[in-house]
Amino acid sequence: MKTLIVYVSVHHNNTEKVAKTIGEILGADIMTPQQVDTTHIAEYDMIGVGSGIYHAAMHEELLDFVEELPLVSKNAFIFSTRGFGPSRMYHRSIRKRLERKGFTIVGEFSCKGMDTYGFIKYIGGINKGRPNEKDLEKAREFARHIKGF
Repeated sequence: MKTLIVYVSVHHNNTEKVAKTIGEILGADIMTPQQVDTTHIAEYDMIGVGSGIYHAAMHEELLDFVEELPLVSKNAFIFSTRGFGPSRMYHRSIRKRLERKGFTIVGEFSCKGMDTYGFIKYIGGINKGRPNEKDLEKAREFARHIKGF
C-alpha cells in the first residue's frame, strides 16, 4: 500500500516527530504541503494529513492543501499534536474537507505536544518533552492498526 503523509509542523517539530514515526511503520512518503504535486495523488492508496493545533483547528496551510486536492475515492487518516483539549473537536474541519473530496477516514490520532503559544509562553510552556517515547509508541500502534486498510 503506497502512502503519503502531508504535515505542517511549525514551532517545536512536535508534529514532524509523529509524522516520521507513523511514516516509518507505513513506509510512507513524508512531505510538507509545498512539496506535494497534487497531480500525483492518484499514485497513492492512502493519504495521511497532520499538523499542530492552532486556534482550535488544524494549520491553515494544511486546510488549504486539502481544498486543492482532486476528488478521489481513497482512504485517509488524520493526526495532530496539541497543547490541550479533545482532538476530535480539533479535527472536525479537516475531516469534513477530506470527506467532501471523497476520502474515507480510517483513523485519527492525536497526542500532546510542547506548547508555548500565547500567554502559555510566560509560564514556560506546557507539555514539556512531549511528544515523548510513550506518545510515539502510541503513534506506532496507530500506524500498525491502519496499515491494513
